[in-house]
Amino acid sequence: MYGKNGYGVFRIFPALFGCFRVCYIGSVTIAENIAEIRRRIEAAAERAGRKADEVKLIAVSKTHPAEAIRAAAAVSVASFGENKVQEGETKIVELGRSFAEWHLIGHLQSNKARKAVQFFDVVHTVDSIDLANRLERICVEEGRDSLTVLVQVNVSGDPRSGVASADLAKLAELLHSCERLRFAGLMTLPPFFDDPEKARPYFQELRRLGDELASKHLFHTERFELSMGMTNDFEVAIEEGATMVRVGTAIFGEREYGVSI
Repeated sequence: MYGKNGYGVFRIFPALFGCFRVCYIGSVTIAENIAEIRRRIEAAAERAGRKADEVKLIAVSKTHPAEAIRAAAAVSVASFGENKVQEGETKIVELGRSFAEWHLIGHLQSNKARKAVQFFDVVHTVDSIDLANRLERICVEEGRDSLTVLVQVNVSGDPRSGVASADLAKLAELLHSCERLRFAGLMTLPPFFDDPEKARPYFQELRRLGDELASKHLFHTERFELSMGMTNDFEVAIEEGATMVRVGTAIFGEREYGVSI
């Protein structure tokens, strides 16, 4: 369902996706926002003695319509992140599987694993041996030769998300033995802080864990990925080694929750 306002077109998603309205702020504004994000990525990388092209910008398009994704793609954003498999599937079908690199960045329920294998290029949120085994099996069944995965690590002590640091090595060893899953790195969600500096220790810890696994040659890639940092703290994450930053609000604008459908 679509509507219009003074900024452009917005889509009203059904309650299945959480009962919210999302305004498409317009292609010009999105392009300007992306230019500013790229400037900040470059500055953060320079402060850390890194190159900006070492950092992949993932535009978090969750709850935003396909029109907004097209506007971001028009200024060379090539990677988009979705939280929910079903919402992501809808947009991928509309835009095309090859339109972009599609990242699943939200929690993956085991009953959605097959759809994740079918539609996404990268899954950031593998958090258990059971889920890893299920994805590997489904890749075989679906004839998919390779699926890039990251392990979501709980570095904050919040039991709701990610594998505990103490259990990471066992999961990493299992992933290293997989033939279809391509274990490429780690992801984390630190607590939200108004002061992004307070997130720095969590990013440092993820980097330490990544270095530890790399020293044991458990990744399938020469350089491991660190997916960390969002709108509020991505610059600090880059300073601590992030290779993927997940930015949504600073690109597409705020989401409106609680709107009656």
